[in-house]
Amino acid sequence: MTARFHKLINEPDRIVDEMLAGFCDAYSDIVRLAGDRLVLRAQPKAMGKVGLVMAGGSGHEPAMLGWIGRGLLDVNIVGEIFTAPGPGRIVDGIRAADRGGGVLLCVSHHEGDRLNAELALEFCEADAIDKVEMVILYDDISSAPKGRESERRGTAGLFFVWKLLGAYCEGDVELEAAKALAEKVRDNTRSLAMSLSSCASPVSGEVMFEMAPGEMEIGMGLHGEIGMGRQEALSADETVDLMLQPILDDLPFRAGDEALVLLNNSGGMTLMELFILYRGVAVRLREAGISIYKSWIGPYATTLETAGFAIALCRVDAQLKALWDAPANGAYMKQH
Repeated sequence: MTARFHKLINEPDRIVDEMLAGFCDAYSDIVRLAGDRLVLRAQPKAMGKVGLVMAGGSGHEPAMLGWIGRGLLDVNIVGEIFTAPGPGRIVDGIRAADRGGGVLLCVSHHEGDRLNAELALEFCEADAIDKVEMVILYDDISSAPKGRESERRGTAGLFFVWKLLGAYCEGDVELEAAKALAEKVRDNTRSLAMSLSSCASPVSGEVMFEMAPGEMEIGMGLHGEIGMGRQEALSADETVDLMLQPILDDLPFRAGDEALVLLNNSGGMTLMELFILYRGVAVRLREAGISIYKSWIGPYATTLETAGFAIALCRVDAQLKALWDAPANGAYMKQH
């Protein structure tokens, strides 16, 4: 019999709306709620700038809500739990983000997200909404082999695109250049996740997938997609050794490179564990001659309360370092 878990909610069919109401009230100086679950900047960017739109299912908070704001994204179209919003709602988000410089629709690569985004672009063309482009984002090395990167899933490593692209589009740039920058960041980013236990649906109370005590799975996706198979859980350093080298080999990262490092909490890890894991990552990167430019450790793209984490690395050059250091003001990304 499948285990059931209690969550502190009210009516199951009001989960997303009540979550958005609370979030936008808490950060009313940064975001506002509009239309059909559109989270917008409280103060839109200047006219003539490229607008940035993300669309995706809820349940991954603070992604992507926490990256709406100055120096970041302009609109997040929020779907039901783990369900992409439909194409009509994406068109509404594109309209809301349009400041006259064109709109870039950023799509985390999952089948439903991509299909709905493609339909939305067809609707835009039919409605004569000009200057809209789409960029497909992915980073998870476990979901397709090297050489088939475009088949990979978008996971925690998109964190780097949100910040770097957002900073870039505060400037006077063209839509095509914005898309090229997003692709540059994507192509310099690699990630790999692991899980120790599942989360429970806030609607049904049932766990997403079953894992035996003492097991772990490397490569599991944000929605519980199958990874590289189950195995006995290892120590922190052994787990880092198992995960980090494939990331370095895939790009490949080389001695002399500089990288941004993210240790993303899937939802249920403690900070104690994450800092122990980060210590292992930092030691091994320095042994490989790879310099850490900046690090972020915490829950940025979650799967409710899943016990697990992801390592994500983004190789940076002078342009990307300057964009990383640029100001940002989102609920979960602040840089002065």
